[in-house]
Order: sequence, then structure tokens, then C-alpha cells
Amino acid sequence: MLSNVPISAIRAFEAAARTGSFRDAANELHLTPSAVSHAIRKLEGTLRTVLFERSARSVRLTPAGENLMRHTGAAFDQLRRGLEEVAARGPQLVRVHSAPSFAAQWLAPRLAQFLAAYPKLEVRLAASTDYARFSNDDFDIDIVYGPPRVEGVEVIPLKEETVTPLCSPALAKSIKKPADLVDQTLIRSDVKRIQWHQWFAANGLEAPAIHGMRFDRSFLAIATAAEGLGVALESTLLAERELASGRLVAPLMGRANDIRYVGHRLIYPRSSRQRSAVRAFADWILAQLGGESGDDP
Repeated sequence: MLSNVPISAIRAFEAAARTGSFRDAANELHLTPSAVSHAIRKLEGTLRTVLFERSARSVRLTPAGENLMRHTGAAFDQLRRGLEEVAARGPQLVRVHSAPSFAAQWLAPRLAQFLAAYPKLEVRLAASTDYARFSNDDFDIDIVYGPPRVEGVEVIPLKEETVTPLCSPALAKSIKKPADLVDQTLIRSDVKRIQWHQWFAANGLEAPAIHGMRFDRSFLAIATAAEGLGVALESTLLAERELASGRLVAPLMGRANDIRYVGHRLIYPRSSRQRSAVRAFADWILAQLGGESGDDP
């Protein structure tokens, strides 16, 4: 039966299934919508099954269509990756998704170093709290915060991070011991895995009622603390630039029990490791982090 199925019909089916539209598939393949529809009708006739449920405004895969798409999608994905591997023209693209604060505070400031080390590679970086969906081939690598919730991927824990109170040098003058934080404005990061009550408990204190500012991103808490508006409980890895410039200091580092944990992980589909661009980017990040990967806490 396979010899009776033209590759053009399978290509039309894959594009229509991926985009959810005969018109979008036609635009992608530089065909007319009627040509795409005719190719899929012919494929359905050859396979003796209906692949799409059609309505006036949309098309939707049938169970048989979904089953076929699992195979054709994977096959075309491998074909695209193979073509990227052997293409001689133009730079290779590595598509990176990242947790927002890691992207803003650590990754983006270092991309120039990566591009200088790998001039034949390009990087497309996107940041959000959603996990990358590798199944739709939008991304090659994801840097996630917390344990990943994606199956079938390689997981590399990144460098262990130290979480400690951070503030401006002016505020630090009045902070000599953990109890001194009780009277300070404490900045909260709502999505942080390590919260103030855990830090106070680690230092034998009961956490005070916190009425200060709260944010949903660590980079916002770090920026606010650098402006002298309070004390943030944040990762020294994410605040490296602010600490190096002196805009932030860690007044209790070495004087208190700080919390160390693996906050971020690099993940990618197992098949992607064979791509030289993905391998180069993953190896570069590990080298930037001191050539070591942490273990799960």
C-alpha cells in the first residue's frame, strides 16, 4: 500500500494536521486549498479511512487521523532535523525556551559569549512559565524552574543555588543577624520554591507576618531590592550581576543558615542530543555554570 501513497499527499496531510487548516497548509506548501483537499481525499481513498472531520470553517482530525499524525509528525520532524544537520548554507538555529527569571537574569546577558564562541549558530530565545511543547517542534531546549513535568526527555540539573536575603548596601547596615529582618520590609516572590517562612525556620525563628511587596517573578523582586525598597529572599545565581556591581549585597551570608537547592534544570528530547547545535548549547551552559551539574535535593 505504501507504494501507492504519493509523498506529496502525506506532506499535505502532515501540514494540514499540524496547522489545523487546509488553507494554512496550502499557504505553507505554496498550493491552493483545493489542491491540499484533493491530495488528502486521495490519501483517504487509498487508506480507506477518513482522516479529517470537515465543517464549513474548520477541520479536525479523526481518531485515525490522530494516529497517522503521530507517525507522520515524528517522521517529518526527523527529516527536518536531518536536513538541518547537513545543510551547508547559513547558520544553524537552536531554539531555546526558558523560565523568565533565568532568561532575564542569567542567560540573556551571556548570549553574546555563546555567539562569539559559536559564530555559526543562532539562538531564538523565548521565556514563559509554561513548559515547552517539544511535540510541535517549536523548541529544542527548555530551561525549567523546579522538577520538570514532561516525559520522554533528558533532564540535566543545573548548578546548585544559594538562597539568601539580598538588599541594598544602605539597608544592609542595619542587618547583622537573622532577627534583624523582623523589622524590615520583606519582598516575596510568589512562585519561588523557597519562601521566607522556610528561611526563618532554618534559622530557628518564627516568620513574622509579611505585609511587604510581592511579585510573581524573581527578576522583579531582585530589581525592587536593588532599588532599596526592601529585602528579597533570592538566589545568588540569579542576582550575580547585581551582587557583582554592588547594587545588592548579602548581609547575612556566612552569618545565617542559607538554603541551597537545585532550582533549574535543562531538558530536551532524547533525539535532540544528536544535533550539534543542541549539544553545543547544552555543553556551553554547563561550562558557564562551572562545569558541574547539581543533584536533586
